[in-house]
Amino acid sequence: MATLPPSRPGLVIRYAFLWSSEEDRGSVEAGKDRPCAIVVAAYNQAGAIQTIVAPVTHSPPHGDNPKSSLEIPAAVCRSLGFDEGRHWLRLDELNRFLWPGYDLRPRPDDPSRWDYGMLPKEFFEQIRGRIIDLDRERKNRIMKRD
Repeated sequence: MATLPPSRPGLVIRYAFLWSSEEDRGSVEAGKDRPCAIVVAAYNQAGAIQTIVAPVTHSPPHGDNPKSSLEIPAAVCRSLGFDEGRHWLRLDELNRFLWPGYDLRPRPDDPSRWDYGMLPKEFFEQIRGRIIDLDRERKNRIMKRD
């Protein structure tokens, strides 16, 4: 089994992401594992790494807020090894957990790896800006998975 990569912003990992709709129905376990981008990785007061992730989905944006999703460029998807479909990062739903957490999963195509690679810095800065905007507008939701 491979060594876990360090938690760092921009790294795309395999994770059992819990959607708010699943939590609202009383679920504590995610319905499926998916790629997720680490958007925050910071030490807390206890010295543990608090990690926040945004999920990757094939579902196009919905709702009336255009900031809620950001399409991942095709070239970035290819570099991460994603399929040929279109992919979006959902930025209005996030999960928070202590790294590495029990919901980190190995990749189905390569069980020796837990990650897909890094997002380009410029693209990550777009993600970061959108998340900050959504937070200011109080239009995001963070599921605590500690």
